[in-house]
Amino acid sequence: MLERQVAAVRRFNRLVTQRVGALDDHYLGRGRALGASRLLYEIAAGGGDLRALRLRLGLDAGYASRLAKVLVRQGLVRVARHPADRRVRELRLTGSGRREVGELNAISDQRAAELLLRLHPRQREALVAAMTEVHRFLRAAGLVIERVDPGSPEARFCVARYFAELDRRFENGFDPRAALRVDERDLVPPRGAFLLGSLDGEPVACGCLKPIGKSVGYLKRMWVADSVRGLGVGRRMLAALEAQARELGFRTLRLETNRALREAIALYRGAGYREVAPFNDEPYAHHWFEKRLGRRTGRPPG
Repeated sequence: MLERQVAAVRRFNRLVTQRVGALDDHYLGRGRALGASRLLYEIAAGGGDLRALRLRLGLDAGYASRLAKVLVRQGLVRVARHPADRRVRELRLTGSGRREVGELNAISDQRAAELLLRLHPRQREALVAAMTEVHRFLRAAGLVIERVDPGSPEARFCVARYFAELDRRFENGFDPRAALRVDERDLVPPRGAFLLGSLDGEPVACGCLKPIGKSVGYLKRMWVADSVRGLGVGRRMLAALEAQARELGFRTLRLETNRALREAIALYRGAGYREVAPFNDEPYAHHWFEKRLGRRTGRPPG
């Protein structure tokens, strides 16, 4: 089964790279390879420091640096210091760079239109629908889940977004000062863990574990960004948290949630969590869940 699927993926990749011109030395006839053109487009889309750009594109640090130097030498990109942090240098388009991106976009639109116009209208609709589905699955395949310091900027960003969502969705809002306190010292091994999920370098999910009894773990702050809902990120984060819990020696996981979080309730029930009597006095909780974990089946993130 897997061998057949691998062959299908490779066949698809070969055809796509041929159709989009990725094999050409001069991508879209502009005198540079695909990698440099893609970096130029990413700078135009939002700019940023080179590290953030290469993470979004999944490029090796050395290769990304070489591409950036080429674009600077060609007068398409300039290096500027970040207004809030002088240590950070950002890549920004020059006037020539903006004109170049405009021309690249026009040529790309023309190439895409030529491809579509070779097909019957029904075939075009089918192709676009299939591409949209492939795009969704490829995004999901890029998810990286790893253990991070709960005090890191990425972890704090996710927790802040999580609190903001609770405040928006709860009937009477959410005040983290009124909720049960979580000590960050409990969220690092060997006691607990904080897991972060990212797509193309962007934090999009989180969850953490802490001990509340002998071999009993407490799952908290599980959050998934709206931008990736429907991609199975929540299921994968929950599975990673369970794997991490086993590694930490927990044999039972407990959690509580609010009735407004219907998707989370459905996720927990679908993953085998059963509703139990309240085991704490969390003021925002309406449902308490528990799951007995099986034996360790794989290595956890981190």
